[in-house]
Amino acid sequence: MKGILVIIDGLGDLPNKLLGNKTPLEAAKTPHIDFFAARGEMGLMHPVRSGFVPESDEALLSIFGNEPTPGCRGQFEALGVGLNPLRGDLALRVNFATIDSIKSGKIVDRRVGRTLSSKEIDLLSKSLKNISLPVKFEFVPTIQHRGVLVFRGGMSEGVSGNDMVYSSGRVAMQERISLCIPKDDEENSHYTANILNEFVEKAAYVLREHPVNLSRVKKGLMPANYLLLRSAGVDFPKIKEYRRWCSMGYMPLEIGFAKKSSMGVFSFDYPKQKGFDAYENLEDGLNKACKFAIKIIKKQKDKFDYCYIHLRETDIAGHDNKPVEKKIMIEEIDRTLFKFLRNFAPQNKIKVAVTGDHSTPCKFKVHSADPVPVLLYDFQIPREKHFNEKEARNGSLGRIEGNEFLSRIGFDK
Repeated sequence: MKGILVIIDGLGDLPNKLLGNKTPLEAAKTPHIDFFAARGEMGLMHPVRSGFVPESDEALLSIFGNEPTPGCRGQFEALGVGLNPLRGDLALRVNFATIDSIKSGKIVDRRVGRTLSSKEIDLLSKSLKNISLPVKFEFVPTIQHRGVLVFRGGMSEGVSGNDMVYSSGRVAMQERISLCIPKDDEENSHYTANILNEFVEKAAYVLREHPVNLSRVKKGLMPANYLLLRSAGVDFPKIKEYRRWCSMGYMPLEIGFAKKSSMGVFSFDYPKQKGFDAYENLEDGLNKACKFAIKIIKKQKDKFDYCYIHLRETDIAGHDNKPVEKKIMIEEIDRTLFKFLRNFAPQNKIKVAVTGDHSTPCKFKVHSADPVPVLLYDFQIPREKHFNEKEARNGSLGRIEGNEFLSRIGFDK
């Protein structure tokens, strides 16, 4: 193996009062990551381009040298959960959400307070399969409040979802529900928008009276009584192949992207959320992910030239405005994965690159256009450094745009 790329999701942040006006990365104690920073180069990267607020799929496409085509996430996530969408199948990413009522349309929480147990979301998802529509569809729950929805055959991608937060370049939060709308005057686009709206309406009726939600309300918990859809797509973009790479990811997007990029894909079953504490579940998941990554690196070091590792939990803390939790997650990654790499990489002459796919500042609770720090360990003479946004700003790698990232660090050779 020549190189290991670690993408820490939503890594970039801004100074926060709760951390003494430091970012989570600046405040975190990361002696093992700093070992690599002291023997390498740093810089800043705009995952797509300067001033652009990327969605996760756009950032991944760009970082791996592809055109950041919008509206691909549904397709990648469908592939990631094994639905294998064909051309003409419309795939969308879904959130279970909480609204106060259909009449007012006010969104109370777009993630049901992150309190849905795995058992609850499985029961809710099973009930959606009984919805009657003039087209065939499949719905698969994934992790926590998330799901994937695929409509089979003859659909149009010329439609918006009803989740208006996740439109390229938007940073404002959505306060009320909206309809899926056609983006053009094509008859099929209007038909597809009508199908999506019919599904959302019928799903809301099913969810409103579901025993799971009735029980949650009695317990004082938010009901999962509405669906937010986004990233509608009917075809994959043309993307580069990375046959000499293996990947370790566990969210549908990263799994689907790696599969489509012809990487060797390795994953694991994310821990079930048994109670209402999402962060206990995230802690278990991050720990398991780091240990699994170590296992894959050891087993695959002689079979692949490069390894791509994607860790997602830090992004969630950013979306929830939890800078302390984000700092703790970074420290956990350092204490497990990078402690191992500190011994493994130098002994095996393996370069290590670390970055984020985008910034998710805690105080904004959404993605931003801020650049992410980049670190490349390339066996240089030791010197004092701490890997963070502030020090990366003056690093020798300078400013990088996403589509030149791999060539700048020498990982595409």
